[in-house]
Amino acid sequence: MRKEATPDFFGRTREELAELLRSDFSQEAPFRAAQIYEWLYARRARTFAEMTNLPRALQRALEERFAIPSLITQHVSESADGTKKFLFGLEDGRSIETVLIPSEMRGERMPRRTLCVSTQVGCPLDCKFCATASLKLKRNLTTAEILLQIFEVERVTGEAVTNLVFMGMGEPMLNYDNLVRALRIITDPKTAMLGARRVTVSTSGLPDGIRNFANEGLNVKLALSLHATTNDLRTRLMPINKRYPLEEVLSAMEEYYKITGRPVTYEYIVFDGLNDTPADAARLAKIARRVPSRVNIIPFHPIDFTHPTGFAAELRPAPKAAFDRFIAQLRKAGVTALVRTSSGKDIEAACGQLALAELQEKPVVLDVKI
Repeated sequence: MRKEATPDFFGRTREELAELLRSDFSQEAPFRAAQIYEWLYARRARTFAEMTNLPRALQRALEERFAIPSLITQHVSESADGTKKFLFGLEDGRSIETVLIPSEMRGERMPRRTLCVSTQVGCPLDCKFCATASLKLKRNLTTAEILLQIFEVERVTGEAVTNLVFMGMGEPMLNYDNLVRALRIITDPKTAMLGARRVTVSTSGLPDGIRNFANEGLNVKLALSLHATTNDLRTRLMPINKRYPLEEVLSAMEEYYKITGRPVTYEYIVFDGLNDTPADAARLAKIARRVPSRVNIIPFHPIDFTHPTGFAAELRPAPKAAFDRFIAQLRKAGVTALVRTSSGKDIEAACGQLALAELQEKPVVLDVKI
């Protein structure tokens, strides 16, 4: 009978593994922690027996106390545009989704493979345009479960992820400690995973989290899920705005820039008749000019498959003419405005569409390996 994985072993940082060996394996040389760290994250060892430069006695001691976890790939959906949506099973029987997005640029010397990872099972924020809101919050993901999304996608596809965006299921800042720990491991040169400049964290706007994040020294990119330029509309779209209104959130973003020196990104879904007017564009341009930034303009992807009600059921994509006029006005005002494509829309993997649709349509029996 296999033992359950100890949740706080895989997912430790280099410093945390060193402390573990000092306290629990004090007879071992300090450099053993660095070897274990490399085996776990750079060489992707799945058993302690694979760690061939460790003494056999240490391998056995680790095997007796710990196990290295894994995710189970329950289903992979592939879009006509090459996007892949992964349904992963977790140890407790719950599931999450992760999306691999191929490069949108043709002729790139090194094509990008961007992975959109999740940080929570479900989400508590109830954003009206987001399918994940229909799941509510079940729990935070562990550091291990965040990292294993990358490992499992690379194992299944046989190709390396080149960029990482924390824009999947959940609000990253509500899983702050595990988010930061995962980022320290991902961006550590010793793990050979990803450089900080290839990682973006998106938040709905938790000011304390943003300010704390600015002082972590991680040097990753930060994006704010904005979507409205007035408090009234933003609160209707994103109820979290009632607790943390625009002025407070934007002030925190400005502090982030002042502390890190990193330009910020604002994400803006354009809805028909709600936030697509010239006045909206003018206010958005004013916001974007407060600190160096860019604006990612996102088409609205309907979430009818979650059977939304009330205000959520009334949301519609802006017509192409209004969408294009909005972008043109921003650019004319000197704003760097980029359009995010609807990659994966045909498999419900586009921005805002993650809701475990495959699991809901076709229940999967979990066989979770530890």
